[in-house]
Amino acid sequence: MLFIGDDWAEDHHDVEVQDGTGQRLAISRLPEGVEGIAKLHALIGRHGGGDLEAGQVVVGIETDRGPWVQALIAAGYRVYAVNPKQAARFKERYGTSGAKSDRGDAHALADMVRIDRDQLRPIAGDSDQAQAVRVVARAHQTLIWERTRTFQRLRSTLREYFPGALTAYAGLELTSTDAMELLIKAPTPEEAVKLTKPQITAVLARHRRRNRDQRAVAIQAALREPQLGLPTPVTVAYGAAVVAHARLLIALNEQIQALEEQVSAHFLAHPDAEIYLSMPGIGEITGARVLAEFGDDPSRYTSAKARKNYAGTSPVTRASGKQHTVQARYVRNDRLADALHKQAFSALNTSPGARRYYDKQRARDAGYNPALRQLGNRLVGILHGCLKTRTLYDEATAWSHHATLAAAA
Repeated sequence: MLFIGDDWAEDHHDVEVQDGTGQRLAISRLPEGVEGIAKLHALIGRHGGGDLEAGQVVVGIETDRGPWVQALIAAGYRVYAVNPKQAARFKERYGTSGAKSDRGDAHALADMVRIDRDQLRPIAGDSDQAQAVRVVARAHQTLIWERTRTFQRLRSTLREYFPGALTAYAGLELTSTDAMELLIKAPTPEEAVKLTKPQITAVLARHRRRNRDQRAVAIQAALREPQLGLPTPVTVAYGAAVVAHARLLIALNEQIQALEEQVSAHFLAHPDAEIYLSMPGIGEITGARVLAEFGDDPSRYTSAKARKNYAGTSPVTRASGKQHTVQARYVRNDRLADALHKQAFSALNTSPGARRYYDKQRARDAGYNPALRQLGNRLVGILHGCLKTRTLYDEATAWSHHATLAAAA
């Protein structure tokens, strides 16, 4: 077998090739792209001999995506995506000085996959459809997070010179496009006072708001409330900053909507979509996010426990000496945890079994978030069973055990 440590950068890869005893056979800096992959294959062929099979080549690299990684997988190599924190801890066994070099990192990665690969997770062999869902679902969620950050900046700016706008547009949701258009029309208190009811109504009508007349009257009244002011030059400067943020939010709203359509289209084209949509609390967007993060490699999770551990919904035990505590997992996939939290919350209103399970946790003095996390953990186990048996979710089957215990109690 050959063991390869690959320390990647934007335009090159530092690689080290070892044999089964840890002897260094070669080190090289390879360019990114087709040329670099060809040189890597030649390097492996030169040191592996003619009878070396692709599955006997083990590669450790600190990423799990990109054309380079896909090329390694396509070649049949066994590729392990090493968490950078794991790699940093592993390198501490060589010394505590903190010295770092690209060649040293490649050496540590080669050692890791040679010595500790049983403790590492190989890159999942997800289908092309699952990878497509992952790309659009992550991009969609990233834009939503970016919109939230932009809105927080906008809100902070408005509080400093025009807090009345926050009150006036609260009923429209301050991230909505019509609220942003009204802010662009009148970004300062002096201009907002001059907004007429027909102007406000026209913006609301363009975005198909209901009860437009009543909303317009309420917005106009709120904007005309007296408030403390700042010097005119300062107010004008703040207004320019608000207009910039508002235009950015409008653009983000447009792209989020466009990506949402792509997320739904790619998700519905996946063969597992029907199973995900049968689960309580899961719609197209939430289902796409859960599928994107779990992947669809049937061999990736050997049990429901393994899937729960990856999801971060199962607790972690800390036992040392006389101390023994059970805590939530905070090192986890935040995208997946966010989607599962939303699923658990929505399932409370659509699944009687989920509601009973949640109420049971609250009766045991569990807080709101811990109870939702435990419900999410249970739902992940149910999802694993549905995917494994290729069956749709069934309310009676999913909660039969808990219903039996409740009846006995």
